[in-house]
Amino acid sequence: MTSASINWKGRIASAIMKHALFKAFGTTLFIALFFSAYFYLLRNPSHEPIIMPVLWLDRAIGFSPWSLPVYVSLWIYVSLPPALFETRRELYFYGASIAATCIFSLLIFYFWPTAVPPSHIDWSKYPDVDFLKNIDASGNACPSLHVVTAVFSGIWLHRLLSRFGAPLWLTILNWAWCIAIIYSTLATRQHVAVDVMAGLALGILSARLSFKGLPEKWWHRPFENIMSPD
Repeated sequence: MTSASINWKGRIASAIMKHALFKAFGTTLFIALFFSAYFYLLRNPSHEPIIMPVLWLDRAIGFSPWSLPVYVSLWIYVSLPPALFETRRELYFYGASIAATCIFSLLIFYFWPTAVPPSHIDWSKYPDVDFLKNIDASGNACPSLHVVTAVFSGIWLHRLLSRFGAPLWLTILNWAWCIAIIYSTLATRQHVAVDVMAGLALGILSARLSFKGLPEKWWHRPFENIMSPD
């Protein structure tokens, strides 16, 4: 094993261990608060939801029940960027950035409620997917928050992995996971292509705005060497 391999693995392991309980509690609380607002809007739309159109891409991508675990894995994926931060200040900064993104999406859902069209699939044949459908109904469709948060997390993970000097295969794995989650939103029939495209646009824009004004040196050494201690 080379010293470079030990270095990036050691740096990542060290980052994960810093403020581990704070990260675990904060991430869990954030997700709980988000779901509370999300499901409230889902069950109490401000007016009749608009049914989103079906495009050729929706017809090209068939329903795939095996994609459900990938869809659900988003909640592991979005927990990875916070796990890799090294100070509370950077955690606060990231938390504020992703919170602003989610709040903006929830405002869209409130003022412009949308829903996916009926898929005409007998969900009783797919009990796991049927369970998801009963929990997460067809509303709050556009933009797909699954896509928004996956892309936002993917871009931040890309930058963080680069900061740690991680190998190319790990970067490829990051984007493969992100793309798989995006694909799963269509393959589970939770969203249509228009939702995904809107989610991609918002996720990329939000991530770029969150980087705006950050000094480039932040990505070349740990934040605690740049910012004041916790």
